[in-house]
Amino acid sequence: MPPIERLPGLRGISREHHEGLLLCWKVRAGLARNVPPARIRQYCRRFLKHTLKPHFEVEEDVLFPVLGYQDPDVRKAMADHRRLQRLINGRSDALVAVSLLEEELEAHIRFEERLLFNRIQLLATPEQLAAIERAHAAMPVHREADPDEDAFWK
Repeated sequence: MPPIERLPGLRGISREHHEGLLLCWKVRAGLARNVPPARIRQYCRRFLKHTLKPHFEVEEDVLFPVLGYQDPDVRKAMADHRRLQRLINGRSDALVAVSLLEEELEAHIRFEERLLFNRIQLLATPEQLAAIERAHAAMPVHREADPDEDAFWK
């Protein structure tokens, strides 16, 4: 499927989905290399704190109101956000959790990119798009390479 052309106001937040897909790849690579699932989950917890949670907050606070919180697709996305956070932070078996996280995060990103963001892009006013862009720009940036990062996937 060819990349979807995003309006400038949505490009930054949409680009972050690549980081989420990269996390899915890292989890798959770690599992293929028999890395202990608890180690992978610990990395996922840091990713949630520094990347996913701020991303979810911008989506929920600024993007989703374009369609309204009662919209079925918005409700699904918000339920996905809660489920993904529970998978990462929960007490369930680490292997089950990271395996489900990898599958569900990828499906969630594909849903947002192929359906939800397309709808938002069609309905958002220029003012809403500018607000989305400002909210994304104001997010704390934690994407620099961490020298202590556990590169378990290598």
